[in-house]
Amino acid sequence: MAQCAKIAQERGYDEINLNVGCPSDRVQNGRFGACLMGEAALVADCIKAMQDVVDIPVTVKTRIGIDEQDSYEFLCDFIDTVVKNSNCDNFIIHARKAWLSGLSPKENREIPPLDYPRVYQLKQDFPQLTLSINGGIKSLEEAKQHLQYMDGVMVGREAYQNPSILAHVDCELFDQTIPVTNTVDAVKALYPYIEQELSKGTYLGHITRHILGIFQGIPGARQWRRHLSENAHKPGADIMIVEKALEMVTERM
Repeated sequence: MAQCAKIAQERGYDEINLNVGCPSDRVQNGRFGACLMGEAALVADCIKAMQDVVDIPVTVKTRIGIDEQDSYEFLCDFIDTVVKNSNCDNFIIHARKAWLSGLSPKENREIPPLDYPRVYQLKQDFPQLTLSINGGIKSLEEAKQHLQYMDGVMVGREAYQNPSILAHVDCELFDQTIPVTNTVDAVKALYPYIEQELSKGTYLGHITRHILGIFQGIPGARQWRRHLSENAHKPGADIMIVEKALEMVTERM
């Protein structure tokens, strides 16, 4: 992990985050992810090993518990052990427990109930730490509510499924008065990157799959998704596929 952290820093990343929240079987078989909540000392060792070789922050993303180990005391002990043995001071808390068996990763993101008050309490009990909250946050209004209690908010699936939510973050959360880029211009700004990647042999579909939801809630969004889904994976697919899909949106605006 130390070697990987060094590579990440060399490539310009601002932070290394150790994910102690993923419950998938494949991840568990490699002895990482959410199962590491049961091995807090090992997590601390991993963090310390990375801290020793990089200058950028090394942080932890975790759940509030695993299986039957889901008491508030268990969560506090986990945080306390990691902090005391590694000096890690920045945690992102997914406000759900994880079941290591019986639920798929998708179900683990939906079925265990959210417990935001428990995460708020954690911030009160560890005021010296930078603590961010994650899980089920679908709007900037919700983010603002959480920021009354927490240092930060992580938006995961919603940012992926509805990327345009990010266009308003600077204005609404950081009081910056910069103009909001409209979604059409944001897509066009991707064109040089898409062309560059295509010239390297990257399949168009590997890029467009990540922007299928960018027009969510906008007329033409369905046509955009359909055209990209049906054509971007084809051999020889190029920027014209994206341009045509964008045209299907703009002609309905």
